[in-house]
Amino acid sequence: MYWTLELASHIEDAPWPVTKLELIEFAHRSGVPLEVIENLEKLEEEEGEYYERIQDVWPDYPTRSEFLFNEDEY
Repeated sequence: MYWTLELASHIEDAPWPVTKLELIEFAHRSGVPLEVIENLEKLEEEEGEYYERIQDVWPDYPTRSEFLFNEDEY
């Protein structure tokens, strides 16, 4: 399983919190690349577990503050 910013951005707007199955269904409905669906299918999940946000799926997903440049700071 591998994630890139581009791949993960396809599920950023998922209706959080979601189960693994709901996330896969969302991905299918959204027409995401096959790599995204394959990554989601490889997620380990316990019965009834919910993913609260995208960082639960990919812990290294950068927050907006990490990749948006703020000119006011400089």
